[in-house]
This record gives sequence, C-alpha cells and structure tokens, in this order.
Amino acid sequence: MAHTRHTIHIHTQAPAKVPLGAPCKGCGVCCLYAPCPLGILISRRRSGACSALQWDAVLLQYRCGTIVAPLAVLEKGLPRGLRGLACVLAPALRWLGQ
Repeated sequence: MAHTRHTIHIHTQAPAKVPLGAPCKGCGVCCLYAPCPLGILISRRRSGACSALQWDAVLLQYRCGTIVAPLAVLEKGLPRGLRGLACVLAPALRWLGQ
C-alpha cells in the first residue's frame, strides 16, 4: 500500500507527539491528520483535519470538541435536519469523555 504525504499545520505551542500507545497529551497530530470514527461523523470527511478539534489557549493543547463543547460541535456538524438532536446527544458525548 502506497503512503501519501500531506502537510498538517500544528500550533507552535502544541506539546510534542507522544510515543504510540502513550496517553494523549493534546499535540493534535492524530486529529489534524485524519478524524477518528466519531470525527468522521461530525466532520463528514475521512481525511484531513477533524472539524471538531479545538485549540485551548489556556492549556496550550488541542482538545476534542465533541468532549469539551459537544453541544456547539453537534449543532455545527450535524446535518440541518438532525440538529434538533444535539441537545439529546451532547450529554452522552460529555459522559464518554469522562
């Protein structure tokens, strides 16, 4: 399988990428490269930066918007006809992030 290259733009103050298998430190590399399965649903794309990824200027790290701001991310990411479900789905996403 051929690997393709693409450039990702990382905030200059983001922490360094951790070794594979280590807990996430918010470097953003994974989510800027491609969204996770939940990010695919929210972003409606399989490659490129996840639209739910957010930079936290206080913590100096990237955060998953589906966990830290689920209502806003769902209202923005869900198709227009499903946005009414955001209020129901947001608490479940916040619970998953605990």
